[in-house]
Amino acid sequence: MKNRWLIALSAVGIHVCIGSVYAWSVLTKPIMKELGVGLKETQWTFSLAILFLGLSAAFLGSYVEKLGPKKSGLISAAFFSIGLFGTGVAVYLKTLPLLYLFYGIIGGIGLGIGYITPVSTLVKWFPEKRGFATGIAIMGFGFASFIAGPIIQTLIEKYSLIATFEILGIIYLLIMTPSALYLEQPPETYNVVTNLSITPVTERYQMTSLEALKTWQFYALWWMLFTNITCGIGLLSVVSPFAQEVIKMSPIAAATMVGMVGLLNGFGRIIWASVSDYIGRANTYLAFFLIQIIAFFLLSHTTDSISFQLFVYLIISCYGGGFATIPAFLSDLFGTKELSAIHGKILSAWAAAGVVGPFLVAWVKETTNSYNDMLLVFSYCFIVTLIVATVVKFKQSPTVNSEQSA
Repeated sequence: MKNRWLIALSAVGIHVCIGSVYAWSVLTKPIMKELGVGLKETQWTFSLAILFLGLSAAFLGSYVEKLGPKKSGLISAAFFSIGLFGTGVAVYLKTLPLLYLFYGIIGGIGLGIGYITPVSTLVKWFPEKRGFATGIAIMGFGFASFIAGPIIQTLIEKYSLIATFEILGIIYLLIMTPSALYLEQPPETYNVVTNLSITPVTERYQMTSLEALKTWQFYALWWMLFTNITCGIGLLSVVSPFAQEVIKMSPIAAATMVGMVGLLNGFGRIIWASVSDYIGRANTYLAFFLIQIIAFFLLSHTTDSISFQLFVYLIISCYGGGFATIPAFLSDLFGTKELSAIHGKILSAWAAAGVVGPFLVAWVKETTNSYNDMLLVFSYCFIVTLIVATVVKFKQSPTVNSEQSA
């Protein structure tokens, strides 16, 4: 029987590779220079990648469940690597449509499939620590930009932008392929205590993805995730100019803070997801929203550099934690039978938030000419979502309540 910790390491291998999409900002200026296009046209590439991540996760989750983690992981590796190889060709030919096609659409599909592939597998290998298990993999996605950013910058400076995409395509293919090949579902008779195939393990609460879609809890969780991502992405999109214009931080200090944001995004995923194993998923989300209501409100009134950074780090840890805790929350509510499909469908909230977040920030900033008003809007959004989370906590089925209190 395969070692479940190596299964977890394989999941991290996939997520560290696809999570490099968060290092997109390092590529922005070089692409603008090579293709001779503006920031708006270039940023559409990243927006498309996140959009197709969410859409592919939502619509292909059922196929991932049927194919299994090994085949799905290999498909993700193929799409993601082809996307990078094709992006190099697009830069060489200096054509924007090909850039959108390869990095945004093809690469985005690889992102979506790769994101959900290891999740249900890890939950089944770690049934006693579902939050911790999914937190491990999704932590890799959060840390990826911190790892990939300097590597990408070095490759561009030493070789070229075109060569960078080809080299990255090869590196990620070499990491993702063996990672996918090691992924495997545990046998039905897997016993977590002994790590041996002895006693059948059964779930008391199992639902298909279609059954989950008929429950109000699914849409409540969708809204909770959507709000958390929208406000988090909104803050991430302006944190550097905000720090420089309002807090008067130097460009170097702001850049250092952005690097720390990447670390907290990663650490927040594993820490909060692990905490949820002990206090329950519903309580964890209540904590997310209470913290962010206060943090966004105080952030809108601070001009102190240290306080500003502490509030930002706290918010980003909750942002990352929301991603890592949602798979375990879904498994608590709906079981693990079709977790990849259910998780994929709820990630449509990510696709929507990727569009709404930056748009909302731009609209509030242009309307009020103030970053502070934007932060207050986020604080009010979390008040509404806190009410939704409270209803979810007290209106769960008796089976779910008993599981979380066990």
